[in-house]
Amino acid sequence: MIIAITNFQLPKPVTREEAQRLFLSTAPTYQGVTGLVRKSYVVSDDGSSVGGIYLWNSRAEAEAVFTESWRAYVRGKYNSEPSVTYFDSPVTVDNVTHEILSDA
Repeated sequence: MIIAITNFQLPKPVTREEAQRLFLSTAPTYQGVTGLVRKSYVVSDDGSSVGGIYLWNSRAEAEAVFTESWRAYVRGKYNSEPSVTYFDSPVTVDNVTHEILSDA
């Protein structure tokens, strides 16, 4: 599995509540996305940056989403250039489903 972390600076800081409203406005677009296991939205303590932590089945499926079109959408919505960092995640502990997930 792959973890992708996105991050971008905001033109002005947001409160947690403002960030939550922004995130809820885009969350439905991630439901049912091929290969996406889970997405967590994140906001920095000072509200100056936001992003997401994604768990994907494969890097190819992640890269199919984080395209130039996605980057343009983020630039348009948040007026900021996003970064995407990928990590290999051979094992994930899920305490909600009580599973240990592995791509082995």
